[in-house]
Amino acid sequence: MLTNKPHAGNKVGRCVLFLSVVHIYCAAGNSERVSQSQDDTHAVHSSQLDLREIVFIIQSQSNSFHARQAEKLRDHLVKQAVQLSQEPPVVLLLHSLSENEGDWSILPLLPYLSSSFGRNSSWIVFLEEETKVKMTKLVQVLAKFDKSKDWFLGKPLHDQESTIIHHYAFAENPSIFKYPDFSAGWALSVPLIARLANKVKDEPLKSDFTIDLKHEVALYIWDNGRGPHLTAVPELCTGPEDSLQTRHCATSLSREPPLCGAPVNKEEIFVAVKTCRKFHEERVPVIKKTWEKDALYIEYYSDHEDPSIPTIDLGIPNTERGHCGKTFAILRRFQSGNIPKTKWLLIVDDDTLISLPRLQALLSCYDPSEPVCLGERYGYGLSQGGYSYITGGGGMVFSKEAVDQLLKSGCKCYSNDAPDDMVLGMCLNALGLPATHSPLFHQARPEDYSRDFLSHQLPISFHKHWNIDPVAVFNKWLKDDTTNPAGLAKKTEL
Repeated sequence: MLTNKPHAGNKVGRCVLFLSVVHIYCAAGNSERVSQSQDDTHAVHSSQLDLREIVFIIQSQSNSFHARQAEKLRDHLVKQAVQLSQEPPVVLLLHSLSENEGDWSILPLLPYLSSSFGRNSSWIVFLEEETKVKMTKLVQVLAKFDKSKDWFLGKPLHDQESTIIHHYAFAENPSIFKYPDFSAGWALSVPLIARLANKVKDEPLKSDFTIDLKHEVALYIWDNGRGPHLTAVPELCTGPEDSLQTRHCATSLSREPPLCGAPVNKEEIFVAVKTCRKFHEERVPVIKKTWEKDALYIEYYSDHEDPSIPTIDLGIPNTERGHCGKTFAILRRFQSGNIPKTKWLLIVDDDTLISLPRLQALLSCYDPSEPVCLGERYGYGLSQGGYSYITGGGGMVFSKEAVDQLLKSGCKCYSNDAPDDMVLGMCLNALGLPATHSPLFHQARPEDYSRDFLSHQLPISFHKHWNIDPVAVFNKWLKDDTTNPAGLAKKTEL
């Protein structure tokens, strides 16, 4: 039983070194100019950079699929280094660094990185598991920068309009602030790592929620103009690998999203939609016009039985927010045997837009016999021993094993209107089960994300109908034609 409660605010060890044989701040409405601690231009240095001066950190996860993907990238880096006949770099898998739940949020790790690699290294390079790297080119790019100075390097993203996921930062001119696209890789010089590490030790991290890590890391580094801004590096790219557009690039992305086998059959997924009487006529028709046809097993759970939909009343009164009671009733119904037995449970809100064929393709990479909890990962209190959770609006996917373990643990709501996704996150944390992140699930609308960030995705979900035409949004972003049923189109950069 849970005894602690999450924050009432709105949602918005072991170290493994792999050595090869190679040479918020965020005040709403802030329009203050983003000061620049360094010039955008930089001198090209003639000095060589040794691979031993670079520490690679792969932003890995403990789920078996993601761990394998990270290991493949590590092995690819090692293979390239061998071919260069140099001394070994260090390659770290982020999920293996310690038992700390908050490591994925990067900032709590900075003191460790500074103390462990500050003397003999010049750069910490962060890579996502799907990032492809041309080692020779990357070394050439980093060698252009004076490694004795503070550098924050990456491919810049910016907001077209102020957005809730960034707490409406820079509301009068949101495009002024740049933050890195993690998929392209990003790098911090060791002197900057040292300065940030001291800041973390001297000033405890204050933000309760971790929502969009790349933006929050950039804000922390910028430090209200006291730290460096992000320096754009054109060679850090998110275009498809081995294409004309990435010929000059040190990094790129795979041409296709992961597909680990045949897409999961419709028969293996049960879809649960949370709704209520007041949205039966407003939101449910959108689902029926868009993605309902792709679900074989789907039920609508409400506070009122409506045979025209139809809806099922689980005996839980409607709440204005939280919906924990309803979600746990859905989990119990999934386990009860009163519905078709499936390997996967998808829980969505009635204003969630989702591509089930793309989800079927993605689930081919996950083992349903493992306790998988998949979606867009947020964090609460990660720097103070908090927990991660899958945010509900983008869709929460559970393997049957995960549901069984959650309910067997005795985990339950402290009130019907408790935030269901956060309570589930506390349960997962108590059980030692990971919340597995996929950037293809989205808690907000397409308008709330950088265009460049979405341009190299095949998104699975978006959330909220506010100020948009949800059917048009589904048709633009999530609908696939009959020749491409799983959304496996070529990814291109805008």
